[in-house]
Amino acid sequence: MEDAGIYARESEVLGRPVQIGVASSQVIDVSFPETIPDDAEPEHPILDRVFDYLDGVEDEFEDVEVAITVPTDQRAVLDAVCQIPYGEVGNTRQVAHMANLNPDDEDDAQTVRTALRANPVPIFVPDHRVEDVPGATPSDVAATLRRIEG
Repeated sequence: MEDAGIYARESEVLGRPVQIGVASSQVIDVSFPETIPDDAEPEHPILDRVFDYLDGVEDEFEDVEVAITVPTDQRAVLDAVCQIPYGEVGNTRQVAHMANLNPDDEDDAQTVRTALRANPVPIFVPDHRVEDVPGATPSDVAATLRRIEG
C-alpha cells in the first residue's frame, strides 16, 4: 500500500497548523495554513516527528525522504541549506558559497533568494536557518523555529 496523502494538525507552539503532503512515502510539501483542510488526516509518523521537534526534541530529519522538483541550481541551494546544523544560522552569502555560487553575482544571489522562497519542504530543508532573507517558512514560524533550536 502506498503511503500518500495530506496530513495536518494544529500546533500550539506555532499557533497554526502544520501540514505535510506525502506521495510514495516521500514528503513533497510542507505548509503552515490558517486552517486544516477537511481532507487532511491527523496521524502520520513524520508529522509525529515534526511535533516532537516543535516540543524541543533535536531532529535534523536527515532520514526523511523528500521529493523536491526544482531547477538544478536551486536544488544546489536547498541542499546547501540542509548543511546548516540544528541550532545554527547562516546567511545568503554563506549559502551561495556552499552551493558553489558567487554571492557577488546578482544572478547567483537571485538564485539563492528564489530557491529559499520556493522551498517546498520547510523544516526538512530548514530555510528558517537562513536569517537575512525570507524563505518559504512564514516569518513568525521561522522565528519560533530558531527559538526552539536555541
